[in-house]
Amino acid sequence: MTFRAARSAKFGASEGDGIIRCDACPVLCRIRPGRAGACSRYANQDGVLVRTDPALALVQAIEGNRPLVAFAQAEWDGAMLDPSRAFVTGVGAGTTYPDYKPAPFIVGAVHDGVDTVTVVTEGMFSYCGVKVKIDTDRHLGPEAAPVRVKGEQVGHVTTAEYGSQMLSIGGVRHLTGGSKKEGVITCDTLLQLCGAGAVEMTIDGGHTVIVQAGAAPIVDGAPERRMRVGCGSATVGIFAQQWLHEVDEVIVVDDHITGVLSEHQAGKVLNMPAAGIRVRGRRSTPGRYFQVAQPGLGWGGTDITDPLAIIEKIDPKTAWPGLRLLLTSTTGEDSLYCVLDESLSPVPAEMPDAVRAVVDRIGENCEPSLCSVTFVAGAGGSLRAGVTQNPVLLTQSVARGETKVTMGGAPVYLWPGGGITVMVDVLRMPKGSFGHVPTPAIVAPIEFTLPRALFERMGGHGQEIVAVEDLLEELGEDLRVETWHPGNPWPYAR
Repeated sequence: MTFRAARSAKFGASEGDGIIRCDACPVLCRIRPGRAGACSRYANQDGVLVRTDPALALVQAIEGNRPLVAFAQAEWDGAMLDPSRAFVTGVGAGTTYPDYKPAPFIVGAVHDGVDTVTVVTEGMFSYCGVKVKIDTDRHLGPEAAPVRVKGEQVGHVTTAEYGSQMLSIGGVRHLTGGSKKEGVITCDTLLQLCGAGAVEMTIDGGHTVIVQAGAAPIVDGAPERRMRVGCGSATVGIFAQQWLHEVDEVIVVDDHITGVLSEHQAGKVLNMPAAGIRVRGRRSTPGRYFQVAQPGLGWGGTDITDPLAIIEKIDPKTAWPGLRLLLTSTTGEDSLYCVLDESLSPVPAEMPDAVRAVVDRIGENCEPSLCSVTFVAGAGGSLRAGVTQNPVLLTQSVARGETKVTMGGAPVYLWPGGGITVMVDVLRMPKGSFGHVPTPAIVAPIEFTLPRALFERMGGHGQEIVAVEDLLEELGEDLRVETWHPGNPWPYAR
């Protein structure tokens, strides 16, 4: 039996007339010769069930970060690969459904004198989703508001973080708990986001945003440029010394904490006199104001387009004609310089160069506005059973840090507590890492690397171990090779 046939035997059974029943997932497609299954990941080629995409091995460059030219299938005869530099990923490996099957590849290798095993598989994740970080202080929508794609709810707005709006997309409730259409669109949205594709989303009570990993968000058709340097209070504190002697008052407009320099502790330490300008909102600690306006797409993530509108009053006992007032946003993209006239009304004036330099420095200190997408999933049933007959031992080993988990070779963050719940930056994974099955569920690579002695103690499927050099040779045209991501740690490193 050829290696391809032996491998395909793990995933299907002949039903006569050349038809193969694929049991790589619960859909159990009956695939005729020359056709592919519903997921397009498995096909019937001359009576043999094959993966439509080859397995992926990542190889460290020989000299430093010198790139390795990617090649695949018949163009490579296996002679170039150094097994000590190759890591077989779960991309294209196949799944372990139903749960009693060992993982598609259990790879044995020796690294730094340690006999290791890497269990390589693809997981079918119904319990999965993505967390989207959008670097902007613009108001996208109320917290907990539904996020929709093509009219179907695929997630919700979650708590904003410092300088970023956060979305939670996917999850088992949207994949399987709603209508079929909701599940299909949620699955497609996750695939697009995980593949670094652009997705247009609408937020109930909010705005439209186009999200793409590694790209700037586009809010209501306008690309975002800057992530704020900090809240209004932080901006006041950072630049207070640079404003001293150049202005008499600075108001940094922010949806969360608006800062007022002369009242702020930074202004007090610098012995700035009180300016007598009171802004709207709820006063917190000195120089820090909450709720100065409603959230929006205006200055500092508020609905303010005229910054003078946040001034509640100017105290004639404290303020003086000629007082120099600067109003700015937390990104420096919006700013206004005024001088109080004889009636103590702010009159816009040309901004002095020294003041402009500090406003420009605010912008200089703002990082580019980007979208980040992290895939979050829980590894359960078939994944763990594909490693060992006693899955809890794997869970405990992962929690203790004895077993290293990667996804497509990329490092994961392991959530504390029970189970194996991981989070990974999709941009650190190889292209084409994600697929789907029409249940619907997301298919993603996952690898478990551990000492062979530990693998045997936990009851691992030792009879399935194949030496890495033998596996690379046997895969032949079913293997593609790409360069290791230079930013990812080598899984075998101690």
